Amino acid sequence: MPVVPEDREIARLVRIIAQAQGVWYRGWTCEQAGVLGLTGWVRNRRDGTVEAMFSGASQSVAEMIRRCHDGPPAARVTDVRSAPADDPGLAVFETRSTL
Repeated sequence: MPVVPEDREIARLVRIIAQAQGVWYRGWTCEQAGVLGLTGWVRNRRDGTVEAMFSGASQSVAEMIRRCHDGPPAARVTDVRSAPADDPGLAVFETRSTL
C-alpha cells in the first residue's frame, strides 16, 4: 500500500479470503472499525469471502486492513486483497446483506 499522509482521508475496498463465515467476522469487523473511527460497510459474499469498504484517516484504514489479516479468533485468513475506492459517504460503519 502506498504511503499517504496520516491526516488524509482514504477509502479501500477489501476482500478477505478465509474461513470467515460463521465465525463472527462481520461483527468483529464492525467493532474494530468503530474502535478505529472508520465508516463503511462489511458483508459476506456467496463465494465464501468477506468484502468490506473502509473509509477514514489513512493510518486507521491501514491498521484495519492489517487487523483483517488475523480477524476474530475462529477465522482462518489466507489472503487479504485491497484496492483504492471512492468514499461511499456513509456516516457510520454498517453490516450489509450477503451479495
